[in-house]
Amino acid sequence: MVRRKDKEFVEFDIGIDEPIYTTGVIQRLLNIPIWVIKQLDKEGIVSPRRKLKGTARLYSKRELKKLAHCWEYIKKGVKMKGLKIILGMEKKRDER
Repeated sequence: MVRRKDKEFVEFDIGIDEPIYTTGVIQRLLNIPIWVIKQLDKEGIVSPRRKLKGTARLYSKRELKKLAHCWEYIKKGVKMKGLKIILGMEKKRDER
């Protein structure tokens, strides 16, 4: 659906799971180093979709939110192994 706000700007409704943000855009939006984004992908914590192997990672709004959440822990000194444990505990809590 397209909504017009004024004559110059068109706003598009984009689903929360639609992969649209590149790694570079994520880096600028959240101020996360690229290596952290790639490490979270490598560890399987946030794994964006790719249309073809070797193509750019494209993140959704849901993944953007998860990356921001992970970044808050990483800035506090939490390592990847600890982050996986914390996220697992949060998931169990949320499933109750």
